[in-house]
Order: sequence, then C-alpha cells, then structure tokens
Amino acid sequence: MRNLRNIGHGVFRVPDSSSASASASCWDVARDEVIVACGPAAGDARIELLRVAKHIHHPSPSQLQSQSIASWDAPSPNENGEPDVIRAMHYFSDTLTTYVIMAGGDIVTVTEDEEGLAVPGEAHVEIVGTLSPSIAAGRWSPDEELLVIVTGDAKVVFMSRSLDVITEVELTAGDLKLSKHVSVGWGKKETQFHGRGAKAKALRDPTIPERVDEGALSQNDDGRCSISWRGDGAYVALNFLQEGVRRVIRVYNRDGELDSVSEPVDGLEGSVSWRPEGNLLAGIQRLPDRVDVVFFERNGLRHGQFTLRGPVDAPDVLGDVALEWNADSTVLAAILKDRVQLWTMGNYHWYLKQEMLCGQPDATTAQSKRPAFAWHAEKPLLLAAATAAKVLVNEYALTITRGPTNAPHDHGAVAVIDGQTVKFTPFRTCNPPPPMAMCELEVESPVIDVAFAPDCSSMAVLHRLGVSLFALEAKGPRLSNPRLATLAGFGKTGPHVYEEPLLQIGFSRSGEVQVLHMADDLELLRYDFGSDEKTKQWLKTDASSVAAITSSGSATIEGAVAQHVSGRLSSISGGEHTPLPVQFPAFLPWTSCLVHNDEFLAFGLSRNGHLYANSRQLAKNCTSFVVTDHHLIFTTSNHFVKFVHLASEQDLDVPADDPEKDERCRSIERGGRLVTAIPTKMGLVLQMPRGNLETIYPRAMVLAGIRRLVEQKDYAAAFATCRTQRVDMNILFDHRPEQFLENVGLFLEQVKDPANVDLFLSTLKEEDVTQTMYRDTKTPTAQQPSDSKAAAKPGKTNIICDAVLQKLRTQKKVNLQNIITAHVCKNPPALDDGLLVVAELMQEDEALAERAVEHICFLADVNKLFDHALGLYNLDLTLLVAQQSQRDPREYLPFVQELHKMPALKRQFTIDDKLEHWEKALDHLRALNNFEDVKNYVVKHKLYQCALGIYRHEEHHHRAITDLFAAHLKSTSHFKEAGLAYESLGNFSDATDCYLKAGAACWRECLYVAQQQQSPPLTPDKLSEIATSLADALREAKDHASAATIHLDYLSSVESAIQHLCKGYLFADALRLVALHNRPDLLPTAIDTGLADALSSSTEFLADCRDQLKAQVPRIAELRLKAREDPLAFYEGENPFGTRTDNTTDNNIPDDISIAASSRLSTSASLFTRYTGKAGGGAGSVGTVGSNVSRATSKNRRREEKKRARGRKGTVYEEEYLVNSVRRLVERVEAARAEVERLVFGLARRGMAERARAVEELMGTVLEGCRVAVAEVWVSTGTMTGQPFGEGDGEREGEEEPTRDHPAAEGYRPGGGDGVLYDSLEAMRARQTPPVVGGFERLSLLGKGKSA
Repeated sequence: MRNLRNIGHGVFRVPDSSSASASASCWDVARDEVIVACGPAAGDARIELLRVAKHIHHPSPSQLQSQSIASWDAPSPNENGEPDVIRAMHYFSDTLTTYVIMAGGDIVTVTEDEEGLAVPGEAHVEIVGTLSPSIAAGRWSPDEELLVIVTGDAKVVFMSRSLDVITEVELTAGDLKLSKHVSVGWGKKETQFHGRGAKAKALRDPTIPERVDEGALSQNDDGRCSISWRGDGAYVALNFLQEGVRRVIRVYNRDGELDSVSEPVDGLEGSVSWRPEGNLLAGIQRLPDRVDVVFFERNGLRHGQFTLRGPVDAPDVLGDVALEWNADSTVLAAILKDRVQLWTMGNYHWYLKQEMLCGQPDATTAQSKRPAFAWHAEKPLLLAAATAAKVLVNEYALTITRGPTNAPHDHGAVAVIDGQTVKFTPFRTCNPPPPMAMCELEVESPVIDVAFAPDCSSMAVLHRLGVSLFALEAKGPRLSNPRLATLAGFGKTGPHVYEEPLLQIGFSRSGEVQVLHMADDLELLRYDFGSDEKTKQWLKTDASSVAAITSSGSATIEGAVAQHVSGRLSSISGGEHTPLPVQFPAFLPWTSCLVHNDEFLAFGLSRNGHLYANSRQLAKNCTSFVVTDHHLIFTTSNHFVKFVHLASEQDLDVPADDPEKDERCRSIERGGRLVTAIPTKMGLVLQMPRGNLETIYPRAMVLAGIRRLVEQKDYAAAFATCRTQRVDMNILFDHRPEQFLENVGLFLEQVKDPANVDLFLSTLKEEDVTQTMYRDTKTPTAQQPSDSKAAAKPGKTNIICDAVLQKLRTQKKVNLQNIITAHVCKNPPALDDGLLVVAELMQEDEALAERAVEHICFLADVNKLFDHALGLYNLDLTLLVAQQSQRDPREYLPFVQELHKMPALKRQFTIDDKLEHWEKALDHLRALNNFEDVKNYVVKHKLYQCALGIYRHEEHHHRAITDLFAAHLKSTSHFKEAGLAYESLGNFSDATDCYLKAGAACWRECLYVAQQQQSPPLTPDKLSEIATSLADALREAKDHASAATIHLDYLSSVESAIQHLCKGYLFADALRLVALHNRPDLLPTAIDTGLADALSSSTEFLADCRDQLKAQVPRIAELRLKAREDPLAFYEGENPFGTRTDNTTDNNIPDDISIAASSRLSTSASLFTRYTGKAGGGAGSVGTVGSNVSRATSKNRRREEKKRARGRKGTVYEEEYLVNSVRRLVERVEAARAEVERLVFGLARRGMAERARAVEELMGTVLEGCRVAVAEVWVSTGTMTGQPFGEGDGEREGEEEPTRDHPAAEGYRPGGGDGVLYDSLEAMRARQTPPVVGGFERLSLLGKGKSA
C-alpha cells in the first residue's frame, strides 16, 4: 500500500563545453556525495573524475555543484581505435580512494588528500594492475574485502583488497553439467485439486513442462557480462555468455567454488542483480511480445517473473535494460535507455511506483547509452543517475497516500500507484486484499504523486502530462467510485518533460492544488480548479528551500504545509508562504499537522525511527504513524501499536510496552505498519510485511468511540458497538451515571428490542468498569487499573433496575419480558418480586402469565423459583412454576394437595419449615400458641437469639428460652456468655461454675457470683478453694498484680501477696502492703529476697543479650562484606557444577563450561542451585546443568524450609536468621526496660545502691549496644545481601528482564526448594522498619550519669 514519494531532488547539469559524457558513477557513502566518471569518448581518451555535491553557497537543496578530482588519459586498447570503457567504479571512504576498472585490463586508483585537495583535479592517479587480455566485468563485495573480475578469456579472478589473487577459475561449458534441475510442478495447474471430476480427465505429468527452454539467445544480447554480490557477501553471481552454448548465471562462494548454475532460459540477457536479502536473483528475459524480469533462486531454479512496462510510442526504450536492487531489498530499479523505473513488490504483485526520466534520448542514435545508475549503500532510497547532460540525485520515501482521518471525512481512502494506474480503496466502504482494489483509475502517463482534499471531496493525481482531478462522492457512510472531473495539463513539450521533473502535489484548499517541480530551481505551480475564470492557468511561486509539501490534516490550517530543508514548516495558500510556529530538529520525511485545542501540533518521523511532536521526541523505535482527531497512533519495532491522547506538546503521554495493563498499547503481528485509521468505524488498517492487510479494532479506539457516543446520548450506536466489539456494557452507565439515570427512557427508546434490553440488564454488575478494565487513560492519574473491590459501586445494579422498572411499569403488557428481567437481575435477584408480577397476571391474563413464567424460568433456576413461589404461600403459582420444570408431578403434587387441606397458619409453618426458613416458621409456630413445640423447635434448630427477640416482652417465656440458651452455651464451651446468662437468671451456682471454667480473665465475675445467695450455700472452704484456683491461674498467666489481690483479699495471706508483687517487679506496692499491715518482718524475708531474685534474673538476661549482640552483629557485617566482594561465590558457590558441601566426591569444573554468572544462558548455574541442586555424580555434567538443577518438588521445599528456619552457619539463610534474631532481642530488651527501672528504684529504696548501680550500668550498656546494632543492621532499605544485583539506594536503574536467575524478577517465582530461597531473598529485599530503642533514665542519687 506504500508509494514512493520524492523527498529530495538534486541536479547537476554538465556544461555545454564538455565533450565527454558520464560513463560511470558511485557513492562516497561517508559524505553522501556522488563520484562521476566522464569519458573516454571517441576522439578524446581523457577520463575525468568529478565529485558532485550540494552547492555550499546556495540554500536550495536541488542545486548541485561539481569538483574535479583528477583526470588522466586512457589510451584505446582496441586495434580499431574504439575508446576504452569503464567496467566498474568503487569509492573507499576510509582511504579516500576510487578504484576504476577499465575494459582494456587496467585497474586504476585515484587517491585524494586526507585534508582536502590543495589544487583541485590533482589527486594521485596510479595504474595498480593490468589483467590481460581484457576485463569483461568487475565488482567489489559489500564488505569491500573481495574484488571479482571476469576477464576476456573467460576466467574469474578473486582478488583481495590489496589486489592479491586469491583464486582463479575458468568459465567452461563443463560447468553447465551442474544444472540438472527437476521441477515437481509446485504451483502448476496440474498439481491443484480439481474435485472428483478430475479423475476422469487425462492430466499430464506436472514434472514434465509443456515447453522446455534450451537457452536460446536474445536478438538484443550484446554479449556483456555482469556481476552481483549477495547482501552478506557470502556468494557472488556471474551472468556470462558461454560461447556456443547459452547464457548462464553461475553462483560462486567467497572461496571461488562453484555453487550452482541457472537452468536454461530462452531470451535471457546479460543483466543480473542479487537481492541483498539473498532469496532471489533478478535477470532480464526478452520474449517476442514483451520483456520480463525473471527471478532465480540460489540453486538456479526459476522463481517467478513480471513484465516491464514501457511507453507505447517508444518501444526502443526497452532495448537495453539493467537491474539494480537497493540496499534493503525493497525496491528494484530497472535502468532503461532514457529512464529509470522503480518497482516494489507486495502480496506477490509488482508495482511500478516511479518512472524517473533521465534525459531525452538522441533520436538519431539508435544505440544511446543507459544512465550510469548507483544506489546509496546505507540510505536505501537514495540514488544517483548520470547521463550525458546531467547528474540526478533523488531520494524517496515509502509513504501511504491516505485521505483525511478526522471524522466525518474518515472514509479510509487510500491510493496505491502502479504505473499509469491508481488503485483506489476507501476502507470504510470495503476491504479488498492487495493487489485488488475497489476501483482502478487510468491516467495518461505514469503517476508521480497523489493527494486528497482535506474534506475528502476530491483526489488529485499528478503525472507528467498534468493533474487529473477525481471527484469523490459520498453516499451515506460509503464512497462511490471516483469520477474524473477535469484534467489540468502542463502543456509541456518533449524536452521540457525531461528537463523539468515533477515531484509532489498537495491541496492548499479544496479545489486548489500546489505542485512542486524543478525548472531552473524548485518552484511551486498553483492551479485553482474551483476558479470561475474561463482561462485558468498555472501560477508559479518560489520554493527554492522547500523539500516537501503535504495537504493539511485539519480544516483549521489554511493552505498546504511545506517543510523546508532545515525542518521549518510553513503554510502555502495562494502564492504566499506563512511561517508556522514549529520547526523540527531536522528534515523529517513523514509529517502530519493539525490544530488541537487551538494549539498547532506537527508530528514527524525521521529515517531512523525517531518520532517527534513539534520539537519534542516521543519515541525512538517508531516504524509508522497516523494522526486522528483524538489520538496519535504509531507502531514500534517491538511490534506494538500505541495510542497517545492528543494534548499540548508537553502533556503528550506515551504508554509503556505493557499491552496487558494499558489499553493504549496493543501487540500486533511482526513488522506490521499502519495504512490508515477510521475513527468513525473505530478501526485500524495495518499491512504486514508480505503485503496482506489486517483490520483491527483496538480497545483504545473502541472505548474512545463508545465514550463519545455515550456523551452524545447515542445509546443505540454505543450499545451496538459494545455488542459487536465484546465490550462490557456496564460502560454505558459507568461513563456518565447521572446522565444515564436521567435518560433511561431515551435509552429504552433507542435500544427498542426487548432482547437487547435484557442483554444489557443481564450484564450489570456492581463493579465500576471505568475504574478497572476500562479506565480512561486520558486522565493523568490513569496508570494502573484499580482493584475491583475498591472500584465497586454497591447498589448500582439495583439502582439501574429500579430506574428501568419505573419507566416500564406504565405499559406492563408490552414490556413484560424486560420487567421480569429487571427483577431477576437485581443483586440479590428479586425472584419474589418477579413471581408477584406473574401472580398478578394470573388474575388478568393466563396466556400472558404463562409466557411470563416461561421467561422467568429461563432466567433463573427453576428449582429456586419453585421454592420462592412456595414461600409466597401461593399454591396456584407454585403449580404453574412446577409445570415449567422437569420435575415428576408425583414428587410435588401430593405435598401440594396436603398443604391445601391444612389451616392457613399450619400451612405457612409447614412451608417455611420445608424451605428451612426456620425463623419465619418460628413466628408461625408462636402464633399457634404451643410453647412446648416452640421450645423443642428452638433447641432443634438453635434459634435461641430469634426466640429471645420474639418473647422479649413475655418474661416467663423469655426466662425459659434464656435457660435453654445458657445450657447450649455451656455445652459449646462458651463459658463466659453462659455464666452471664445464668447470672441474669439468678442461677449463681451454675454461673460460678461457668465463670471458673472461663479462666483467669473472669476472676472478678467468678468471685462476685460465688459470694451471692446460692442454693445450697457456698462454704468458706469452697470459696477459698475457688480463690486459690483463680490465683494459680493468674500466676500462670503472669498477672502477678491480680494474683496478689486475691491472696490479700480472699486468702488473707499478706506474705503471698507481697511475693507475687515482687515477682511482677511491683516493689512499690509490696512495700506499701508491708507498711499497711505493719509487717516489718517481711522486709528481709520477702522484699529483699524478691529484690535479689529479680536482680539475678535481670542481670542474667542482660548479660546474655550483651553477648548475643557481640556475636551476631559482626557476623552480619561479615556476611554482607562477602556478598559484596564475591556475590558469585556467596550465592552460587565456588563450584556451581559440583555437589553439596557434605559430599566428599571431588567434582572438577569441565574446561568447556564458563563459570561466569549469566542470566541469559539456560545452561549457566542458577542462583538457587547452591543449596538445592542434587549431586551430579562423579563426572559432573558437561554442557548442561540440568542434572544439578533442583526439581520443584514438595520434598525439596520442606527440606529447604527447615534449613531456612534453622539458619545454620554457612548457609545462605544465615543472615536472614541473624537479622530476625537481633530484631527479637532488641524488642525483648525494650520490653524489659520498665521492669529494670522499677528494680533499680526498689534496690535504691532498700539501700542496695551498689547492686542498683551495677544493674543500671549493665542496662545502659545493653541499650547502647542495641542502638549500635540497629544502626548497623538496618542501615537503609535495600542494603541487605538479599539485593545482590544492585546498589542499596532503593532504586534500581536499568533492571534486567525477568529471568530465572534474577531473584528480583517480577512475575516469576520458582517452585520447590528454589522458591524457598527466592522467598528468603525477597524478604531481605523488602522494606523493613527497624525496631525502636527507647531511653533509660538513670537515678541521680546513684551518681552522675546521662540518659543512655
């Protein structure tokens, strides 16, 4: 679908004083300049070498100048005096040397000065070698390392760059014996399937062709030889005329070994060109009625052909043809006598994209020379063609000629150039596969360029004879076939056609076109088709610095947009240039401009894939782009199509390569490029590398279209789009909820079909899809879809259903189906309401009621409906629903008949009991006034709470239910609640028992009820026994204060109370009790003893903590140092291919295995294999570590989990274990700080100052050690060895792709034992909050000290 559009045209005209014409040309790739050789000619043996480049003092890109490099005489080697001929010429940019190979046998080098020529034309010329008798052809390899020369005596010489002969091969007739090709008939008619009738037909053998070519020579064969290299330089092809046999193409490798020869082809001529990609060789076959380009495979077999097209009035143009592929294999140049044709292939069809006239042929000379043609080696579409009068340098770009992409003019119009034919297709109307098109338009001469009007009302076709204007008429959403409206001819004669080439065309407004052409300089020709003047004419405008013109992409831009060589943009309307407020960093071949929100936006794409918005670079890997009203759409070399919402230049947000999370990014087929976009149809047309088309409907365009339709209240189109594109219909409500509720009637009126309304209602859900799957990426905060739970709208479904029901209830009979659906689709389904609608219809219209029952049974489970109908106590409705089910009448009829016989309350109780509506059944049972049955029913179904609510105003029944509930709670071990129930009933005996069993937490409640009036009364011994039991439970729970209270108040044991207070470090309370009860004897026996025990326990605890810190903190630092210095040894082990450390077998690393860690090689040792890999055996594993990789089994996982929990020294889990151990230690010390403070205060009060000072000093030391440990262990997040692949600054730039060996790879978690190590490393990498170490205030009475 792409055309070749001229984006650069330069011309150098040879002065009339020069007698010699250009005979060869090549490129100086480094400078993008052309080296042209002129001469020798008859009567003048001088050869002059010229360098043609841009004119340095002229702003126009079309003006070229020449500089003489050198000149020398080339004497004629022929006896008849005919001048010598240049067979090949090549320029080496690294040595500034031009190699000229002459037919006479001389190889001439012309070397320029590295710093520039002091005297132009005085470069060093040297004949570096001569081959005899002559040279038929020569060509350098693409890597410039080999030179292949065919001599006049049928020899092939392979030479190095220093011109040393590598090998020499004779071209003999014996080589043709290698050509024994057999065709099996692939693609022939005889090998295709023809149906059963084909068996009766006499089909011939498809391996035997109808006619066998014998290699007959063409009448136009001039006997020349040609050479062509494959793109990688591995093979070279020679087209050589074997005297007395036939013309044959031989293929040699770089060593000069013959690889293959071509099969015989009648009329094969001397040209050959090998496609750089390497799959085809192109040659010329001349037949009686046509000239074909034929293709060969490397093995010499034919592989297709196409016919060259020449002017009907000049058949001699095809008399001498040469072929040249461009560097990237996209364009095949056919060099004719006076023109160059550029051909491209798509979907197995060859298109003539451009025909470049290179100079008027001499009418008196039948044998005029072809242009000296050369492609640029690095810029694929830059070429040079030198003739006797001029040198042309043209550059082209492969562009899609598309119509406007802004609604409502987005018909998807695309024009494809094929010689004199324009293949026109509006993709909004139809989508034919190339090379077909909706219609084919013929013009008078080969097409040069095509342009569409901004409103797609017309199409202008530029060709050499003029501009053909075709009218495009729309019939609704479709375009009809274009109609030729008029032809504006240029009125040029033959010489002017050759000397003033036409380059581009663009619309400045509807009906006015601008044509860029070359006369003495670049000019713009303007023609107004809509003018009322009788004598219309072409008007000229200067365009010396203009490189390209395009039609404006927006109606708000007046005139055609011109891009100058510097990248500056201007608008051309009439004959005036108006500068636009944009300049690209350089000239960009592909551009598109529009005005968005009153801001001018220009998008451009460079040759190397850089996409720009004005001067801002958006992407570096763009392959194609198109701009619509709302999006910039572009494809990338990573095979994604991306959508950028149009905004101001700085607010353009390019999505990441994440098609799973972002609707603005979508994967496409490899190599796909954009053809056009149709926003109205929400479609995108792409072309694949082979040439086939694919129309897709990206989520970004579809959702944008749906949102736009909802905003326009066009719910019918939005609904149809959702249904066609499988979009969740919740978006119809969620995008504009208030608008939808206000226009429910409009929605129902537009959708109309009840089935569609049912479809919408049945898809409703509580989730807000505009916050989850269809989040609007236009807002700056829309990056990641939020959680569906967080985006839920409780009651949304019911709100919509209620709104729909409110509109439908006015016409119940007409909207019956939708009314029932709205009830059923509620959340939870309102089946009862739906059945009530049916019950009402049963009274009005039985036929309609049956239809309603059928529909509701279709929507919901019929068994549930049967239960719900039964729950409505409507037996007639129940039978109607049962008839729609698959139930056997014998299952439900007896039950229904029995219900008919029951009284109303009994029937309702029976129904609710069967449906397990026990609470409702309990209400009916209470109405029957049988309390014994009520109690039994409550116990049976555990309806205690419901019964308590029912009988809350009937005290006698309420107490009975409470007693049953208390017994139930006691039996289920809910002793605290049971005790409360018994206490409320005044049953203190059972309450005491329940509170006692509830444990230490209820000791106050237990002692209270135990002292209440009981029957029989509680004895003092029993009360003491209860108190002792509670005190023991509190002591085990370490609630020493509560235990001391019981001993003091209920057991009258002051000594025991003081002992418990001392165990809880409550020395102040203990001393208070001694004074309160006047028991000074307890000071030395209880208080001092308690202080001593507490001092001993605390000292031992603090000493252990101090020793643990001294041991573990340095070890952690040591482990981290090892991980930083040698992470490979730390994580993978010194011998990743060896066995475990407990295996004594000596396994040596094989010599052919690299020990370097790599995440890209599947054979490298995994990060997780040091502690999980099995023993590999004595010989190890050579070339793979598959035998050492841990199997993801539960057995290995459990083993690793045990190793991780132990954290044994020397394992990879040691650091994690030590860090957690230090954390627990610091937390324990912090918890003991208050107890130590009370201990120090108590020791000081008892006169034990030295002991108090010692424990205070020890506590201060331990706390200081904890602070140091926290500072060293938790330096900052991410500095653990759990992050071995980056620095510990919390941010990792340039992360690797997720791989098995990368522990931080997101989205991947290994299994088995590897997973345990993965979890360990992830835990160390996670953000960890360091433990808090508080302050410790020393007693000032113990001496000077500071806060620790």
